[in-house]
Amino acid sequence: MMYDCTIIGGGPAGLNAALVLGRARRSVALFDNNQPRNAVTQASHGFLTRDGVTPAEFRSIAREEVLQYPSVTYCPAKVTDVRKLQDGFQIITGGGETLRSRKLLITAGLKEVFPAIPGLAEMYGKSLFHCPYCDGWELRDQPLIILSENPKVYFMAKLLYNWSRDLVICTNGYSVLTDEQKQVLASRNIIVTEKTVAAFLGSEGKLRQVEFADGSRIDRTGGFVTPQWLPQAVFRDELGYETTESGGILTDAAGKSTVPGLFAAGEAASGTPSQLIVAAAAGSMAAVAINTELMEEEFAF
Repeated sequence: MMYDCTIIGGGPAGLNAALVLGRARRSVALFDNNQPRNAVTQASHGFLTRDGVTPAEFRSIAREEVLQYPSVTYCPAKVTDVRKLQDGFQIITGGGETLRSRKLLITAGLKEVFPAIPGLAEMYGKSLFHCPYCDGWELRDQPLIILSENPKVYFMAKLLYNWSRDLVICTNGYSVLTDEQKQVLASRNIIVTEKTVAAFLGSEGKLRQVEFADGSRIDRTGGFVTPQWLPQAVFRDELGYETTESGGILTDAAGKSTVPGLFAAGEAASGTPSQLIVAAAAGSMAAVAINTELMEEEFAF
């Protein structure tokens, strides 16, 4: 069977794209290997009518709505290979199954790579997070740590200052802040340390102290950590698409890539983490662009 569109990624971007295309009576194969980046998140925020929903509940509700449309097929499998054909794409799964589609939309998100610090994994999603807009409200007015080896830690500190005035920045052994930036932070009583973190200490996912390599400790009840972001689905060698500086698939405003017939939306396009509502909107726009392209091809002579 030749599908109108294959979607790789069953997060908010992929699900919303499937919904729009399904309602447009396009045949869709939606692939999802159920490895969401936000699996450890206890509640998602910032999405009207769904504020506080768990990621699992959000995906469950979305799949139920999408699969009401008979033209959408849900495929719980990992796509391991993609090939460009003259009339579209061939998709191959880890189980060896293959299918073809006229268009391809990649919405598979990102995976996080954190510093190897004892206690971090146990506390991530409970008292340590990465997005202030998602979890800053819950940590408001608490003594927080910001762990980042990236120069963007300066921006993060300024952003978090609106949620808490008790901030400690740790660059984990790296020198990423300028003297001028340190002076600005000091003027706001924001402490900066370049010490290496030895461990996050606490129990049941709740941070209590941060221990440094020199044996010193500070009391903190929560914080934000900047991971390295890597794409979950990488088919650049197979498809030859261009990428952005952050590693996302380069697209126009509608999600169209530099490869004919290939679209991307959400974190797959931006290369940076995005909120549910932003990713869902990007999926919707990409779906409209895909449907429009299919329509124009059907009316071409």
